[in-house]
Formats: sequence, C-alpha cells, structure tokens
Amino acid sequence: MAEISGHNDVIQPCQCRAARGLLDWTQDHLAHAAGVSRSTIRDFESGRHALQRSTAKLIETALDEAGVVLLNAEAEGFGVRLAAAR
Repeated sequence: MAEISGHNDVIQPCQCRAARGLLDWTQDHLAHAAGVSRSTIRDFESGRHALQRSTAKLIETALDEAGVVLLNAEAEGFGVRLAAAR
C-alpha cells in the first residue's frame, strides 16, 4: 500500500497527475498498471468524478510499486516524491 502521510489518506487528482509526470507515464500506462480503465484515470484527474475507495487503492498500489510516495500533509498541501531506492 502506498505510503501516505497526513490525515487525508486518499489520492487526490493533482497527486495522480504529478505522480505520472515523475514516472513519465501516460494515463494508459497507469491504467494498465492499476488494472483500471483509461477513462477512470482521465475522469478522476480532470475532476469529473471521485474514485471508489477500492479503485483508489489500486491506483495507489500501482504508484507505490513504481516508487512514488504520496504526501498529504494537511497544513502544507498535497504532494508526491520518488522513494529512495529500496
């Protein structure tokens, strides 16, 4: 499961876009890695709809396995970073 710091433990659309940017992944690549449809990624990132918790976990897991850490420090805002080599 993705390491998420802070009080809000659900990935945000801005984090999803930023994480893909860090990894140089397309929406298709993330959709395939997470086992969801490209339209799910597209609609989530554009704010058209929220994710079901189970779908969010699939995306978070795919990003975590690729080395992304989601940062949800409530006072400082949302962010992403690449984890140190494991």
